[in-house]
Amino acid sequence: MAHLPTPPAAAHVRVSGLTMAYDRFVVQRDLDFAVRRGEIFIIMGGSGCGKSTLLRHLIGLKPPARGHVWFDGIDLWEAPPAVRNGMLLKMGILYQSGALWSSMTLAENIALPLSAHTRLGRTEIAELVSFKLALVGLAGFEDFYPAEISGGMQKRAALARALALDPEILFFDEPSAGLDPISARRLDELIQHVSESLGSTAVIVTHDLPSILNIGTDSVFLDTDSKTIIARGAPRELLAHAEHPTVRNFLSRGDTGPDRGQQPPGSAGEQTFPASGMRISGHG
Repeated sequence: MAHLPTPPAAAHVRVSGLTMAYDRFVVQRDLDFAVRRGEIFIIMGGSGCGKSTLLRHLIGLKPPARGHVWFDGIDLWEAPPAVRNGMLLKMGILYQSGALWSSMTLAENIALPLSAHTRLGRTEIAELVSFKLALVGLAGFEDFYPAEISGGMQKRAALARALALDPEILFFDEPSAGLDPISARRLDELIQHVSESLGSTAVIVTHDLPSILNIGTDSVFLDTDSKTIIARGAPRELLAHAEHPTVRNFLSRGDTGPDRGQQPPGSAGEQTFPASGMRISGHG
């Protein structure tokens, strides 16, 4: 396979000429986009367009049918196994279900990657676990089991686990799935706060419109019919100026009237996480 030129240093993630397929069935083709360091990047599109499949390519679960996925100038799928494993350890992943181990306490769930991938002692791990839980607003919940807390709290605990190894980039697969609107909004604010506070890059697969418009700084839109990217840019800019009718209808929920770009859903502008610190309820 021919090597493409190394992406510019500003690109934390670079996808070049990517085609995704299951055997002969092509999901998406010729995908090209870059994710800059520190931004909240949205992968959006209608159901069945290949958003979660793209995520699997980005986190090392499925190789491309063709093309490249670069992280800081290194091709994930052409790197030697030891280098690839090191790249994967720089990633944190929040799965759609949260994927917490039900038989483990929250502390044990978060301690698992620390025990597996570091040489820290029990006391150091316990301190880090408490810190990560406090970071997501769950201080004091170390000994709770996932079944004993709400769905929103489970997502926050899963985020704490994703943060366990201080990743440079966080991946989210439909993070607001299964949450009520208030809990979803709190999780959005938490993602935004964590990204800004830690300087981490976030890549979010979602079709949740309030999330897309409230926290996304850049995005790509995957189209089911043409099987490629038909729009890219800041979601609010696409809402106001997108030329493709599929993108306009998606971002405006079909309302393409003259006021469609003035007040996106959920854009009240309130901040639960001010720069001086977080304010988050222990419930929801």
